[in-house]
Amino acid sequence: MSLKVDMLEHNMAKLTIEVSAEEFDKAMDKAYNKVKNNINIQGFRKGKAPKSLIEKLYGPSIFYEDAVNEIIPVAYEREVEESDLEVVSQAKDLEVVQVEKGKPCIFTVKVALMPEVTLGEYKGIKVKKQDVEVTDADIEDSINKTREQNARIIPVEDRAAKMGDTTIIDFEGFIDDVAFEGGKGTDYTLVLGSHSFIDTFEDQIAGKNIGDEFDVNVTFPEDYQAENLKGKPAVFKVKLKEIKEKQLPDVDDEFVQDVSGFDTLDEYKEDIKKTLLKSKTELAKSQKEDEVMAKIVENATMDIPEAMHEYETQKIIADYDNRLKMQGLNMEQYLGFMGMDKAGFIETVKPQAMKRIQNRLVLEAIVKAENITASDEEYNEELEKMSKDYKLSKEEIEKSLGAKGMDAIKVDIAVQKAIDFVRDAAIEE
Repeated sequence: MSLKVDMLEHNMAKLTIEVSAEEFDKAMDKAYNKVKNNINIQGFRKGKAPKSLIEKLYGPSIFYEDAVNEIIPVAYEREVEESDLEVVSQAKDLEVVQVEKGKPCIFTVKVALMPEVTLGEYKGIKVKKQDVEVTDADIEDSINKTREQNARIIPVEDRAAKMGDTTIIDFEGFIDDVAFEGGKGTDYTLVLGSHSFIDTFEDQIAGKNIGDEFDVNVTFPEDYQAENLKGKPAVFKVKLKEIKEKQLPDVDDEFVQDVSGFDTLDEYKEDIKKTLLKSKTELAKSQKEDEVMAKIVENATMDIPEAMHEYETQKIIADYDNRLKMQGLNMEQYLGFMGMDKAGFIETVKPQAMKRIQNRLVLEAIVKAENITASDEEYNEELEKMSKDYKLSKEEIEKSLGAKGMDAIKVDIAVQKAIDFVRDAAIEE
């Protein structure tokens, strides 16, 4: 086999790969074995007609498509693996230039190559000083959230509904006195003030009593998902069946003992303060990193090929899809919930993909510039962590990773050290 590389604009390259006639003939043999049972030739049982006879009757081109499909992925992967090319996209624009029995098979593809990065200023980046402080209000807010989580919902019968109440209602919606699909509900739970329903629907239930039957007048928004309801005024016939209110527990030592491992309110507050301080410190660290990286990327020069951007975008979408599946959802359901189509979702992901590419490229450039490496101790610590996560021995982890995977871990460690390096070198003002 042979590989010819023609550089194109924006770090794209056209690869011309030539597969020897001998190797292509072997692919033809595999193609014959794949389809021979589907070919009927008089005088031969199915699958027993020799390859030479089939080629004589139908021409050798009968095997070309399967042979090409067999050889191209293998040849492409092997040539890229053996070359010094850093391919950072999937191959595209495949073109078969020559395919003929007894001759080399020649094809071309286009790929994105790793762009070069010219670093600008990356040490001593000036950033805004992050003040980390836990106030009494922060502690109270945390306690109130815990109170909300431990609240009791109790029935109310001696007053009208008010905002914040949980109500049980029956309803049916009408437009021009005609009921519309999806506008009916029975024993529906609605928290007043949750903005679950459109317009002023919930506000008009406030002030009503159990057993009241009344009209709620609303107008559907112009951007409502159902075309037949957009911008339309509607009347809902509503019956209020139950009212429940949230009863928060008192904040005292008994409450503390119920919700934590502490005995007194003072101990509980001190623990909350420590937890919030740790959380705020981590947040400040993350924000500092983001600001530093944004300025380093801005100071750097790189020409990122569009194919690389597309590839990273698709990787993020695939990761998102996998996480949704683990939650029992799929992408279509998620997009439906979000009122978004696939094209719109891709557009929202693209900036994230570009940021990820830019950050990684400049960090890898800093790793080289500063000669940052992963120590044996750091590498072994990462293996220990993976061993615990996957419940495999370190030897099994290394075997599954292979040489490339192990190198990738060392690079990731070095990249993380580069993040620490530029963050610690930054100047807070």
